Amino acid sequence: MPEYYPTRTEIGLLQRYGEDMARLLGNDGILVELGSGSDTKIRVLLETIQPQTYAPVDICREYLRMAAGAIAQDHPRLEVHAICTDFTKPFELPDLFDAQQRAAFFPGSSIGNFDPAQARELLRSIARLLGPDGRLLIGVDLKKSPELLHAAYNDDQGVTAKFNLNLLERINRELDADFDVEAFRHEAFYNEKLGRVEMHLVATASQRVRINGCRFEFQPGESIHTENSYKFSVEEFQTLAAQSGFAGVQAWQDDDALFSVHCLRPV
Repeated sequence: MPEYYPTRTEIGLLQRYGEDMARLLGNDGILVELGSGSDTKIRVLLETIQPQTYAPVDICREYLRMAAGAIAQDHPRLEVHAICTDFTKPFELPDLFDAQQRAAFFPGSSIGNFDPAQARELLRSIARLLGPDGRLLIGVDLKKSPELLHAAYNDDQGVTAKFNLNLLERINRELDADFDVEAFRHEAFYNEKLGRVEMHLVATASQRVRINGCRFEFQPGESIHTENSYKFSVEEFQTLAAQSGFAGVQAWQDDDALFSVHCLRPV
């Protein structure tokens, strides 16, 4: 969406500073992508970083298989080993990677979807996975005007609203629920005190919902808090990283200070 700056800004940073990132991450080991999702960003990164092995990690098996296969086809000299797991929980790489230098790529400011304590624990887990000689390249959304944030999470075409409301569709489908999706509206706002964008689904009418045999009642104005997206200054994120077993190596940000990418090393 035109209002949603993070994706295009992060890609721009990868394109602009890719050679610097490659120099810091190294080109002769394994590159682990955490939560691989869309392969757009990793394709940009692979233009400058040429690891021996690429290991995308994601919980969605079929999508992971498809995306990893496409990367392998387009990069015939690259070893591709997909790992289907929940990367938010500690996991180990297969033994065949033990001798390789380890680097990880964690794009999209997904770290902002975790509360600070959860973010610290996740970063500690990544530090253990990488080992003392590893490197982490991580995208981090920056604090900015509430107006820009509001526009990004309340786009005029209503795509973010559909994304949010789809949670109720999934609950209906996967947990045998009976939400009246039309009786909820999307609401997103910047909580400046907590430094995060909050997404909610707000009931517009009274409703009694059955979810997997349980009953829940909603009154007009009551909300389901569906997601947080924490924003940081560069200094705030470096402090979080330091509390989580990492030291900052270098940070890049765009000219408008909308988004940042950090290279960290375990300590």
